Amino acid sequence: MTLEDYLYYIILPVLVISAVLIFWRFIKGPSIADKIISLDLIITTGIGVIAIYSIVYDHSTLMDVALILALIAFLSTVALSYYLEKRRRK
Repeated sequence: MTLEDYLYYIILPVLVISAVLIFWRFIKGPSIADKIISLDLIITTGIGVIAIYSIVYDHSTLMDVALILALIAFLSTVALSYYLEKRRRK
């Protein structure tokens, strides 16, 4: 089994199943904190798919895109958490 087979037949289906479950949590989430965390996890799963695509098709520039997307996801999660904390104190 080569690396590409492993990525196609094991890792990619796991990422797709997890994305579907995370999206279900995003839709059904009772609180806004659940929705923020699930949105962050959806972006993280997307970064994993981008990384797989980058490895299989040998496009190293996509890793830069994944890194920027990870930075944006982290900063947005921190900003929304800060907003929720400020809102709770009032």
